[in-house]
Amino acid sequence: MHTSFPRIHVITDDIDVVRGVAGLAGVAVQIRVKSTEAAAYALAVAAVQICRPVGTTVLVNDSLGVALAAGADGVHLGADDLPVAAARRVSRPSLIIGATCRAPEAARAAVADGATYLGVGPAFPTSTKDGLPPPLGPAAIAAVAESVPGTPVLAIGGITAERVPQLAVHGIAAVSAFAADPKGAVAEFLAVLP
Repeated sequence: MHTSFPRIHVITDDIDVVRGVAGLAGVAVQIRVKSTEAAAYALAVAAVQICRPVGTTVLVNDSLGVALAAGADGVHLGADDLPVAAARRVSRPSLIIGATCRAPEAARAAVADGATYLGVGPAFPTSTKDGLPPPLGPAAIAAVAESVPGTPVLAIGGITAERVPQLAVHGIAAVSAFAADPKGAVAEFLAVLP
């Protein structure tokens, strides 16, 4: 599971970004729409239609209901979303469930509850999302990753190709890095991931 799990998670609310990365090796698309569940569902359905035929994983941010209804491959649950154990209880066993964690204890608990992978951050300062806690930095992210061997850990927050070599993680997740040139950004990240 770990070796084949996508190393680059493209977080977007833009169908053109989805089209730009669909079919690229090592990539998953995470649909994140903050307006309405209906909008998130519509975009997730469109993303699944584009990505499924070319083998690209589609995840939905924050909403298990939208992920299941749209036929997505999984969901990413933040700290304020449905608990991982509850999501695992009501979903199919093959559903990918990501969890946001900032500390080794939380990481171990999320994995014990059934998380498939962990998103850890913010790694570096970022302006993509309001109200985030202070950046963890590479050492704290490495400590989380080391606490859950065998579980893919993705760093998120302020991720740039220049910063990736500092990170001892399975992969990265980012929003703004993919906005202008999704395909080029994927190639750039793949080239620098350890």
